[in-house]
Amino acid sequence: MSLLKQFLRAFYLLRNSDQLPVILIPKRQVSKMANNPPSPCVFCGPSGAGKSTLIKKLMDDYKDIFGFSVSHTTRKVRGSEVDGKDYHFITREDMLSAIGRGEFIEHAEFSGNLYGTSKAAVSKVLNERKMCILDIDVQGVMSVMKTDLKPIYIFIVPPSLEILEQRLRERKTDSEEAILKRLDTAQRELKFINEQNDSVHKIVNNDVDVAYSKLQGVLSTEIARVRDMRFKVGL
Repeated sequence: MSLLKQFLRAFYLLRNSDQLPVILIPKRQVSKMANNPPSPCVFCGPSGAGKSTLIKKLMDDYKDIFGFSVSHTTRKVRGSEVDGKDYHFITREDMLSAIGRGEFIEHAEFSGNLYGTSKAAVSKVLNERKMCILDIDVQGVMSVMKTDLKPIYIFIVPPSLEILEQRLRERKTDSEEAILKRLDTAQRELKFINEQNDSVHKIVNNDVDVAYSKLQGVLSTEIARVRDMRFKVGL
């Protein structure tokens, strides 16, 4: 393994582990390379805003650039969801134990279910030298903002609460009570999003194609940089 590849592997492991890899690299090379890790992307927005659709399009078009951090949840499987692909489905007891052991970057509770991003899930993507996508809620975003992860924050929002309600009802996956809870949560989430400064990116998803074009624009520079970095190390 080349010196460059050894360093990159060590760097990604270091970001997500308490164990320090031992590797000897010239100081000048370390200084140059340390500024080049892919930036994680945090996606956030109300349920029904269209995050999943946009993330899927992004990952389909840039398979060599992005990797998805599969979240853990204690809720039941819905429809055709697959364990390990859509979510890591886990019991509440096991997830609380893992949280207690410090295995999660962020976690939150919504509608009686726990959701969270594990360090292992993020490490898996980073070790592949890809940009790690995290799809999390506002509570998770606030937790990540307290870490040194320094991601690109992308907030996907609906044109209005009325359109969001229409989308939630058309999905036919939630009870009336659940829909009302989601709408109540959406109001608080949108308030938080609107309070953020220019360091985050807000995309209104009224038309999927238009929203996706804006998303590509936001990420274009980082995509080009990561692609160039991966090419240089032979990936």
